[in-house]
Amino acid sequence: MVRSDGTTYGEQVTDTDVRTRPLLVFDGDCAFCSTSVRWYETRFPGAFLSVPYQRADLDALSLTEDECHARLQWVGDPSAPTASRESGARAVAALTRAGGRSRGGAVGWFWRVAATVTLVPPVSWLAEGVYRLVAANRRRLPGGTPACGL
Repeated sequence: MVRSDGTTYGEQVTDTDVRTRPLLVFDGDCAFCSTSVRWYETRFPGAFLSVPYQRADLDALSLTEDECHARLQWVGDPSAPTASRESGARAVAALTRAGGRSRGGAVGWFWRVAATVTLVPPVSWLAEGVYRLVAANRRRLPGGTPACGL
């Protein structure tokens, strides 16, 4: 399958890509997670690079396997991964905001505003609760498999 940035889904990502583009790290063994990432890739072509944590250099990104299995990870600036990292609902917001910037226009503005609102309490508390609920039940959701379990 060809991804929005022209690479093939599941293709090994180059070191240059990982060092220069915002990076979404997800659980590639989870069908629900993979489907969700593909949904974002089609909405925001070229806005970010996605890589299953099973194929990423986690040490270079200052991530652990446990962190990546439990929660979606966003690295906004791979050259400074600890300073630009978000996880869970905040990662979804960062991804959505970056996607909105890449889209531009009124549609991009809508996505940026929606992402920003999800970072402000009390909406951020609700977003985190929904994220945790979905993450805990991802094997039961459409596309989920036993490998999706936490």
